[in-house]
Amino acid sequence: MNKIKLGDVLDFKRGMSVAGEFYSNEGRYVRLTLGNFTYPECGFKFNTSKEDLYYTGTIRKEFIMKKGDIITPLTEQVRGLLGNTATIPEDGLYIQTQDVAKVIPNETKIDKRFAYYLVSSPTVKKQLDAGSQQTKIRHTSPNKLKDCYAYLPELNTQKKIVKLLDSIKDKIETNNKINAELESMAKTLYDYWFLQFEFPNEEGKPYKSSGGKMVWNEELKREIPEGWTIRTVFDCSNVVSGYPFKTETYSNEGRYNIYTIGNVQDGYIDDTCPNKIDFIPNDIDERCVLKPCDVIMSLTGNVGRVGIVYTKNALLNQRVLKVIPFDGYHNFLYLLFRNSSFMNVMQRIASGTSQKNLSPNQVCDFTFAVPNKNLLDLFNLKLNGFIDAIVNNLSQNQELTSLRDFLLPLLMNGQVTFKEES
Repeated sequence: MNKIKLGDVLDFKRGMSVAGEFYSNEGRYVRLTLGNFTYPECGFKFNTSKEDLYYTGTIRKEFIMKKGDIITPLTEQVRGLLGNTATIPEDGLYIQTQDVAKVIPNETKIDKRFAYYLVSSPTVKKQLDAGSQQTKIRHTSPNKLKDCYAYLPELNTQKKIVKLLDSIKDKIETNNKINAELESMAKTLYDYWFLQFEFPNEEGKPYKSSGGKMVWNEELKREIPEGWTIRTVFDCSNVVSGYPFKTETYSNEGRYNIYTIGNVQDGYIDDTCPNKIDFIPNDIDERCVLKPCDVIMSLTGNVGRVGIVYTKNALLNQRVLKVIPFDGYHNFLYLLFRNSSFMNVMQRIASGTSQKNLSPNQVCDFTFAVPNKNLLDLFNLKLNGFIDAIVNNLSQNQELTSLRDFLLPLLMNGQVTFKEES
C-alpha cells in the first residue's frame, strides 16, 4: 500500500476550446458539457437541458473521445461536482471541451476502472474542494488533479475493489434507468391525455380524434374538451415559501440539510448539502420541514425547476417553493410542472436580467385546463405508485452512494481487506 500523487500514475489532459458560433442543433459531433456528469453518484448521462450540443467547427483528432475514456470536470457549477467521473459510452461521437479533463491511466501501475473510482473518491474530492479557486463558479486544473494524494493498493487488490464497486454502481445505474423510464411513460401519458386531448372517451377511444367536442377558451386562447374547467396552481394546491435562514447559522455538519435553489436540479434534488443546521427554528412554518415525496420548485436562477424530495431531515430555504397538491392532483401537477410549456412560461414572466426571479404569486397564477374528476381518478389509477417508486429508487441510490463512499477510502488504505480464497 503506497501513498502516491495522482500524477505518478495518471495524466490529465484539458479539452479543446470551443467557439459558440459553431454550436448547432445538428451535426456529427456532440460537445461534452458539465451536464454529461451524473451527480452526485458519478457516471455519464445524456445532456437534455440544451439543444445546441453539436459542434461544427474544426476538431483535432485527439479531442474525439473513444468508448471507455474516463473524464472529470474542471469547472464546478454545482458544489461537489469536482472529482466526479464518467466514462464515454460510444466511439467517435463526443468531443472533449475545455471544462472537461480526460483521465489517462498508466495501466502498468493502475487498473483503468480503479482510476475511475480513485479520482472520484472522497479523499481526492476533499482535496479538490479545498484547493479549488474560490469564485462563484469554482475551477480546478490538470496540475491540481495531479498533485492530489491517495493510497494505491497492488494491482490485484485494485481489481477486487473494482469488482465490488462496480456491483454497487450497476445497481445505482439500474435504478436511474428505471426512474427515467417511469418518468418517460408518465410524461407520454400526460401529453397524450392532457395536451393532445386523446384521453379515452366513453367507448375507450381517443377523445379528440374520435370526434370529441372541443370548445374555444378565451383565457387559454385555445380549444379544450367540452366540460373541462380552467384552474390555477392556487386552485389545486397550497404553496409554501421557504424560511429565511441566516448563512451564519450554517455548518458543514448538522442534523438537517437546508435545501436552497442549488439543490433543485433538472427533475431531481441534489442531496449533497454543504449547508446544514442542528436545530429547527422556533418560528419556522412546520410545512417547511420536508418529507419524502414533497415537490419543491426553484424561484431564482433556473426558475421553475422542480424536484421530488426523497430524504428526511431536510428544511426548505427561502427562494424555494413547496407545492402541496390537493387530493387527486399530485401526479397531474408534478407532470404539469415538468412539461416544457410550464418551464417556458416561468422563464418568460420571471424578472431580472443577470439572474431570473419568480414570485410565489406568479407560480400560483399559472392557468391550465383540468378534466373532470372521473378522468383525473383514472389518470391516477394508471400512475398508481409512480412517484413513490421514483422516491424509493432515489433513496436506495443515496444509501448505495453512502456505502460506496464509506468503503472506498477504507479499501484503498487497507483498513478493510478481502478474505483470502482457500
